[in-house]
Amino acid sequence: MRSVAVLAVDEVVPFDLSVPLEIFGRSSYDDGTPCYDIRVCAERPAISSRFFALASLGNLDFLAEQADTIIVPGSLSYLAEPSDRLAATLRHAYDRGARVASICLGAFTLAAVGLLDGRRATTHWMVAADLARIYPRVRVDPAVLFVEEGRVLTSAGAAAGLDLCLHMVRRDLGSAIAADMARLSVMPLTRQGGQAQFIAERPRLQAGRDSINPTLEWAESELDEKITVADLADHAGVSRRTLIRRFHEQVRMTPREWLQTVRVRRAQELLERTDSTVESIAEHTGFASVAALRQAFRKTVGVTPQEYRRAFG
Repeated sequence: MRSVAVLAVDEVVPFDLSVPLEIFGRSSYDDGTPCYDIRVCAERPAISSRFFALASLGNLDFLAEQADTIIVPGSLSYLAEPSDRLAATLRHAYDRGARVASICLGAFTLAAVGLLDGRRATTHWMVAADLARIYPRVRVDPAVLFVEEGRVLTSAGAAAGLDLCLHMVRRDLGSAIAADMARLSVMPLTRQGGQAQFIAERPRLQAGRDSINPTLEWAESELDEKITVADLADHAGVSRRTLIRRFHEQVRMTPREWLQTVRVRRAQELLERTDSTVESIAEHTGFASVAALRQAFRKTVGVTPQEYRRAFG
């Protein structure tokens, strides 16, 4: 049985704490046998939250020496440095081979102990700039729901923790059990189009007259065409230089990076949900060739399209 430790810290965000307990704690095989041994661990027997107190918590020994997966929820005191003991425990667990994941603001804890150095990572879009500023060795990507970099995973805010945990269950146990958990949680196993993650600050910029949201929505609806950066600028009615500046301000990507990312995400959907050939998928996602799709897919996802289909199709 796989084992999961959920770290409870002072000011823990209740939703972040409950998500892994719900997903991993309720995952079971057909005969009802639990898939995971999941425990809540903390430095002290009790911790305080702004909303409640947690008592009778497990100590860090299980997290340090036994857990296959460690989940670090966010804390409302996310800027506080973790204790030396906690930092050493997390590093030791990773060094012995544990998979370590954060939900939302929990990325600040992983960054503080050095587990995100040199890695791509994400967190809630409202504090992504803070994460990049405080920890410049982290390659912060605020435009995605979650990031998987080997044995280190990070998720964006709120419901993205569900996406991350379902992804890990699917990695561990396959699509069938993960799909069962998605149905219990009343959400899709893979959110359609992944969607709002590509418009990192959309809630603040939706009404602005300089918002590029209409152009992003148009481009996503026309991905089967060979859209270029010039096409994006023409649709937005601005110069190429102005478009690049607005992309940097609103999406935290270059137009070319954004186009490649949404094309890869669409390709993932087609690989999961259809029997279309890789050649056909390349054509319907706007890639110039199958080779271009394969190169972009491996760079973004970490595996080839064929490997991804075998795992998730």
